[in-house]
Amino acid sequence: MSRHQMNASPSRPEGPGGSLPPGGTAASSRGSFLPDSGAGAGAAWLPDRSVADGTGGVLLVSASTVLRGEVERIVAAAGAHLRVVPDAVEAGRYWDDASAVLVGSDIRELPPRRRTPAVMVGPAGEGDSLWHLAAALGAERVAVLPDAAAWLADHLSRSRSPGPGGLVLGVIGGCGGAGATTAAIWIAQAAAWLGVRVLLVDGDPWGGGLELALAAEETPGLRWPDLAEARGSIDPLQLADSLPVAGGFSFLSWPATREKPFPVAAAAAAGVLDAARRGYELVVVDVGRGAAPIHTVAWDCDRIMVVVPAQLKSAVAAVRMLQELPPVEAALLVRGRTGTALDGALIADAVGLPVQGRIPELRAVAGAMESGRLLDLGKRRNIRRFGANVLDWLGEDLQAGELT
Repeated sequence: MSRHQMNASPSRPEGPGGSLPPGGTAASSRGSFLPDSGAGAGAAWLPDRSVADGTGGVLLVSASTVLRGEVERIVAAAGAHLRVVPDAVEAGRYWDDASAVLVGSDIRELPPRRRTPAVMVGPAGEGDSLWHLAAALGAERVAVLPDAAAWLADHLSRSRSPGPGGLVLGVIGGCGGAGATTAAIWIAQAAAWLGVRVLLVDGDPWGGGLELALAAEETPGLRWPDLAEARGSIDPLQLADSLPVAGGFSFLSWPATREKPFPVAAAAAAGVLDAARRGYELVVVDVGRGAAPIHTVAWDCDRIMVVVPAQLKSAVAAVRMLQELPPVEAALLVRGRTGTALDGALIADAVGLPVQGRIPELRAVAGAMESGRLLDLGKRRNIRRFGANVLDWLGEDLQAGELT
């Protein structure tokens, strides 16, 4: 299941939240996704639209009248039924039968031996505490209300008949300069070699533009600023047709320009990543460091790989950073030559995560990053095997071929 930080603007939840200009494709000049009209969060008020005794419906666990009012309107817009209980004790009676469980930020414990809540909901202004609480309770996603009203209505509508979705893998550096971007590119390239339908996402607006490392800054297709006005659901096929391709995989990058990054709201990022999950078998997210990228994209990841150089200082920095990540399965990618003083076992003990792979240490990496030749290095057999080992960790669904 995915974990998702949502901070969407209230807009109509039904149907695609944006569209390309007529004739917009990946081969055309950059277009833009435009917001649709309407306001899904403004649906008719339901004073108490509760389910009858039995199964199904949305369960809200919260004693907050403010959250109840917000959620009632959203559930009405989703066409679902709502049951509200004030605490975890009473929630235990209905928890397992609910189609979706929403837990308010006023709740500090869950019923024993219950599945994790689908979404942690809370009001704007709670800062990082909402994500920390979600991580502690094991919530799958976070919705900041009322801003995320449209997304939550759309999510509840789709959760009743979920379609197949791809895996979202986050790659993040345990410290500055760890090499997460390089690792993410090589993982995406290896997956493409195996026949997996892959999207590589640049999650850091301050990273200088992933497209530079791919030598693809002139490749036609949409970049993040073109999606800044997207709202609600985005058609996954339309998104895929509009993105540029390099190395056999699609990519979504921040533009490599000297201009200040154009702000893209978390609402737009949420819709894009939802569409990416539905349109690709694997989405590799180069998360970037800092609270903003982590809250915006890391919470949509099914699994996370942390890149750590084989150094004690890097291991300590990684431990601190792990406290900000969502509660998903995670593993380490160690960068450094075999036989270094701080080997994989010591790093695993220090960080508290298993080592899943070792990134090949090549002197040419720095120059290749500067000149846009990382994809050329990625063709080497040892790097392709590194990528394949990472894909093994993701499961058999991604084993689409054999390395030759």
